[in-house]
Amino acid sequence: MNTAPRPERVLFQLQVDPARLDEYRERHAAVRPEMLRAIEAAGRRNYSLFLRPDGLLIGYYETDDDAAAQAALAADPRTAAWEAEMAPFFVALDGDRPDQGAPRLPEVFHLEDQLAALDAAPPASAGA
Repeated sequence: MNTAPRPERVLFQLQVDPARLDEYRERHAAVRPEMLRAIEAAGRRNYSLFLRPDGLLIGYYETDDDAAAQAALAADPRTAAWEAEMAPFFVALDGDRPDQGAPRLPEVFHLEDQLAALDAAPPASAGA
């Protein structure tokens, strides 16, 4: 039985200015190595961004401690310049850094969690 703590799975959304979608995609085609290393050092992994044609951006990552990862990125000087450059791409952030201001979406279902619970449940008795 796997007793390792389950990583936090974080999903967030932002709205990219539709007039800047091509530039946003270009900036993310090859993110600066120092920014990639800062994300990695903060403990985020399996990080992906998905972008709809209307600019809705959905991001996903896993981490052992999201609050600690956010704090690490907020304190890391490598991230400040990147996020300052990226902030104008987003609509309605009210001055927040993209990493800090993105609304999180709560998880309501995860197949592997429910399968694990099902597999861990005692079998139903035959006569019941």
